[in-house]
Amino acid sequence: MEHYRKSSHTVYDIKYHIVWITKYRKPILRADIAQRVRDLIREICKANDVDIIKGHISRDHVHIFVSAPPHISVSQLVKSIKGKTSRKMMMEYKRLSREFWGRHMWARGYFVATSGNVTDEVIIKYIEQQGQEPPDGDFKIDDEL
Repeated sequence: MEHYRKSSHTVYDIKYHIVWITKYRKPILRADIAQRVRDLIREICKANDVDIIKGHISRDHVHIFVSAPPHISVSQLVKSIKGKTSRKMMMEYKRLSREFWGRHMWARGYFVATSGNVTDEVIIKYIEQQGQEPPDGDFKIDDEL
């Protein structure tokens, strides 16, 4: 249980692997730009109580593996990161405004996958073992309720 995170009424372990790319896959994430993007991602995650477990910035895409609280959806998190980094980077680096005339630094969309300590098969087996009554499809009811 040492890897579980806690809030006032919740214990959780929610991890996401998130990947997004630059618009037109332009290889702009180098040197000072890459460092500033990393710093902004760290600030945004910290402000949202999201722990960055691992991250990597390539020339045209970003990978982060994060632990997020349950009150933040992955879509909210990605929207916040991509929106705030794009806006701040466009304001701070005028050369990016010339590269991306549409005022968007990131391409639409993203990849996300969850991570956990148990497999789907373990969860299915656990649910299957929850009571001894005959099954009614794939959704059992414990008659001791």
